[in-house]
Amino acid sequence: MGLQLKILSGNEAIAYGALEAGLHVATGYPGTPSSEVLGTLARLAPEYGFYAEWSTNEKVALEVAAGAALSGARALVTMKQVGLNVAADALMTLAYLGVVGGLVLVVADDPGPHSSQNEQDTRLFGRFAKVPVLDPATPREAKAMTVFAFDLAERLQLPVILRPTTRVSHVCQEMDVCPAYRPRPVEGFRQDPRWVCMPSLAAQRHVWLNTVQEQVAALLGESPFNFATVAGEAGIIACGVSFNYIREALRLLGQEVSVLKIGTPYPLPEKPVVDFLRRMKRVLVVEELEPVVEDQVVAMAWRHGLRLSIAGKRDGTVPREGEFDVDRVAPIVAAFLGVPYRQIPKTLPPPLPRRGPVLCAGCPHRASFYIFKEAAQGMDVVFTGDIGCYTLGLAPPLEAVHTCLCMGAGIGMAAGIHRVNPGKKCVAFIGDSTFFHAGLPGLINAVYNRAEIVVVVLDNRTTAMTGHQPHPGTGRTATGGETAVVDIASLARACGVTYVREVDPFDTDTALVTASEALRHSGPAVVVMKSPCTKLVKPITRYRVVTERCVGCEECIRKVGCPAFLPGAEGPVIGSDCTGCGLCAAVCPADAIERVTE
Repeated sequence: MGLQLKILSGNEAIAYGALEAGLHVATGYPGTPSSEVLGTLARLAPEYGFYAEWSTNEKVALEVAAGAALSGARALVTMKQVGLNVAADALMTLAYLGVVGGLVLVVADDPGPHSSQNEQDTRLFGRFAKVPVLDPATPREAKAMTVFAFDLAERLQLPVILRPTTRVSHVCQEMDVCPAYRPRPVEGFRQDPRWVCMPSLAAQRHVWLNTVQEQVAALLGESPFNFATVAGEAGIIACGVSFNYIREALRLLGQEVSVLKIGTPYPLPEKPVVDFLRRMKRVLVVEELEPVVEDQVVAMAWRHGLRLSIAGKRDGTVPREGEFDVDRVAPIVAAFLGVPYRQIPKTLPPPLPRRGPVLCAGCPHRASFYIFKEAAQGMDVVFTGDIGCYTLGLAPPLEAVHTCLCMGAGIGMAAGIHRVNPGKKCVAFIGDSTFFHAGLPGLINAVYNRAEIVVVVLDNRTTAMTGHQPHPGTGRTATGGETAVVDIASLARACGVTYVREVDPFDTDTALVTASEALRHSGPAVVVMKSPCTKLVKPITRYRVVTERCVGCEECIRKVGCPAFLPGAEGPVIGSDCTGCGLCAAVCPADAIERVTE
């Protein structure tokens, strides 16, 4: 099968690069901006015959991929930058053990951040674990780097990290794709004492890991992802997507400057960098987030006795926070070169009206928050939250999320708040996918230590925020096959919870009774609020406000905050995005909201 011309996003390009490299196993946990990598591979897997799965969390995903790689297979695992925190325990030791087949970790960073709890820089994790990191500047380069990463991992017998950032992951580019899939035969698992990381072995393998770093840097120095153009004694070193901003900034400024493009930030290959520095009198280092490349450049200059000024993040020339673009980079470059820079005035449209974060119309989470707030009237209650759509429950009028830290933390934080605030009742909201990902240890801990908390599992039958990926409670695998359904309520009972109830949040009367019982239960209680995400169901009914009966109390707006409500000349009006959930009708004290069947 010959080459095909496709327009692919960076994430899709990585998936096709893995296909071209002949991968055998693909695993991951969804998280923006990485989700489409495994999503694309899961779509391709049935056609080409490799294995793809959404794992319960990033640690499990890496462990499955590691098992495949120890068996000689080429394996790829995907996650976002905070997901690597979860997988770090496995990665740190796996770097000591090494692998047989190529193992590539696609860890997408989120400078900004656009949809993350922090802006951590995965390149630092590469340095911490002493494994190579590749940083693509474009989708086309991301595809090429993926193939290179598998070859590099097998040659070094080390995991390799590919670190696309949000802009590279989601921008699209035209490229040649070879859909032929030619995996090599897999030898299978062979027993070796090296796979059992006892302390004595770890001490030996640490020496090996340190020794292999020079080989890693030498191989990266031979890669096509680092190259220089020399045009004077003032130079710019740019890493990853920042290289694109530098090129455009120089074009806007009308300047020709020496530029060293870095695509392999750790370990930074010494020869191309030192060759470049020898020809410069001063250098500016531009990279998103932390000074990973800059620190290595400074060390190389010192080791080789090179006298030149190096500007970047350490002296405040380049910011250490936020996503870059041309508008941020151009004035930095102009100041470094000592040339004038005038921001070109842009004709902008009028600003959009400001709108706070809001759950979708008909979202079952809105009903769940409303139910528990109503049930908690007169009680001193803290609502701990978690990572997912339901984090939006923090916004008025719901205001039912008082903490949000990381995946699964709401349960543990509720238990901690309970210990030092005996008079408060703590309710931990957690999503269904998050419950499987990281909620179970916290729940078991609450049972074991008799924490007086209520755990509310918001089961909308999907992993909604990251693109509706399946999870163990949905009965579907990543490739669409049927599988066993892991029942959340049964799982909670198996963990030792004595009060476990499952209820539809839109059955408001029953749900209110259940929530009230749970809040007054002694010991940990679990309530599974089960109703599908509104994006998964086609509405068969809608609601309207009967103006003649409306008394203008605005309880429907004040308590529910559904975006389907619009202001009208004679009172609230329900718009076309109503999904027919009926929560507003249950709230209305004047019975002024009625169902309209389509």
